[in-house]
Amino acid sequence: MDAELRIETARFRDPRYAPRRLEVDRRADGTLVLANPTPFAQAFQTPHDALAYWAEAAPDRVWLAERAGEGWRTLTYGEAWHAITHLAGGLVARGLTGPRPILILAHNGIDHALLMYAAMSQGTPVAPVSPQYGLAGANLARLTHACEVLRPAAVFTEDAELFATGLSAEVLAGLPVVAAHNGRPGHITLAELYGDPLSPAARPDHHAKYLLTSGSTGLPKAVIITQQALALNSAQIAACFEDDEPPVMVNSAPWSHSLGANSILHMAATRGGTLYIDAGQPTAARFVETVRNLREVAPTYHNMVPAGWMLLVDELEKDEALARTFFSRLRLMQYGGASLGQDISDRIQAVAVRTVGEKISFASGYGATETGPTACNVHWPNDRMGLIGLPVPGTAVKLVPVAGKLEFRVKGPQVSPGYLGRPQLSAQSFDEDGFYILGDAARLVEANHPEAGLAFDGRISENFKLASGTFVAVGEVRIAALSAVGGAVTDAVVCGEGQAALGLMFYPDPRRPRDEVEAAVRNGLAAYNAQARGGGRIARALVLPDGPDGASGEITDKGYIAQALARTRRADALARLFAQPVPPDVMVFDQ
Repeated sequence: MDAELRIETARFRDPRYAPRRLEVDRRADGTLVLANPTPFAQAFQTPHDALAYWAEAAPDRVWLAERAGEGWRTLTYGEAWHAITHLAGGLVARGLTGPRPILILAHNGIDHALLMYAAMSQGTPVAPVSPQYGLAGANLARLTHACEVLRPAAVFTEDAELFATGLSAEVLAGLPVVAAHNGRPGHITLAELYGDPLSPAARPDHHAKYLLTSGSTGLPKAVIITQQALALNSAQIAACFEDDEPPVMVNSAPWSHSLGANSILHMAATRGGTLYIDAGQPTAARFVETVRNLREVAPTYHNMVPAGWMLLVDELEKDEALARTFFSRLRLMQYGGASLGQDISDRIQAVAVRTVGEKISFASGYGATETGPTACNVHWPNDRMGLIGLPVPGTAVKLVPVAGKLEFRVKGPQVSPGYLGRPQLSAQSFDEDGFYILGDAARLVEANHPEAGLAFDGRISENFKLASGTFVAVGEVRIAALSAVGGAVTDAVVCGEGQAALGLMFYPDPRRPRDEVEAAVRNGLAAYNAQARGGGRIARALVLPDGPDGASGEITDKGYIAQALARTRRADALARLFAQPVPPDVMVFDQ
């Protein structure tokens, strides 16, 4: 039986989901409130509660592992708790604890995690910012603004030499610096920071972290993450499963964002799991490291941004040994941050069926930094892309009719109280019923059956109108165009605000010849336009000369394109895209 036929009939590998529960409140004005009454564990009220528990229950189990040459440096739960309590003692002895945060300039790593949990255990918030803020070539204006918002009391860096640019910023002058490696005169080495062990002192209502929003449409704000919100969101996710087996993950999502720091890192701690820290990135140049790691470690749960899955499917299709390892014990796949094309999912499932004889549940969720991040997820076997699921246990979602769509709002114990130093903005972010207003839209997959789930219906902040007044759903156009073009491009910027028709700028896959990329764009968009209607049709396209620039923020360290910022940074290309007469490198499609 061939793979194309088998994929329609193959069974799902059982991810041991808990039964789905949903309470539905339909209001007279068309508002719909969906709530999940499933109970969830509340034994862990702070992040350190989980680590203390597993340090006693499974002291020899590995919590974290990071690359060390050809092998791995590992950290067990027992070792982690010992280090955290001794680092906490050193922080207090040196006067580095208090209400002001410790700024973290570091990639994901064991030392980063130890310092972070040590500070949080004493009620001192941490503020991990994107490594791009402090690496060589960084625009220090971004770090300066961040520090003006955060007002840090000290700085931790994994490597004072690697982050010399950031540490030289005037806004950090005079602050104590803790350096894990290559410390300079006056710096405190991480080894020197170890003091007498100190028990945790943090309360559930203490601030645990300040995480910056992406700032793609303006200057970033610092989202307050409380100790309790961080602890309970992981418990809410765990309650979606009837599964006591600790997860094994290989993940690169940055800890300067809530997906990596909360849903991945702290989920591992909550469930007593193991996280292999992946230094790869979802780009053509850096993904080789991710593949290397997945050749050695078979995950039980794997989460990546769509750009990562688009790269991985090519590797899985051509490398049988990699596929055998990857699918050997995998029970759940997830994507986040953007939509993933159904064609990519179908290709991955075809390899799974060919390799292990069954599909693997593949889905997504929804939320924001302000919502823990997880407000909704697909907690049932699934292979349909585009769903964001239903509220996680203990969470209610309000869908309010606005401008012909249903605006998405959230209430739950994982929701942030607001923004650091911005009480008025914090108050404005909640409606009269205490629901946090995200500004995005969702729709029911089946109008009369809310239990079938929700689908994302557009990022309102990214969308725009053409000159005709036609509203453009940027996210939908982007993912559909990328699916049509295929792997010859890595991402796209949707353009056309105030123009007569849509245009796209594509980032090429640097491994492919230019003529091959342009041919794929031309053929893919011709096929796309044959199915598109009205304002969704593409009039022009341009292949950019290079990939997105991380240092400028054009691509975030999560691998997402900041659409508005990219259009600003590529202003010359944008002008050429719609120029008259049409430049020779711009493709024009019949409308």
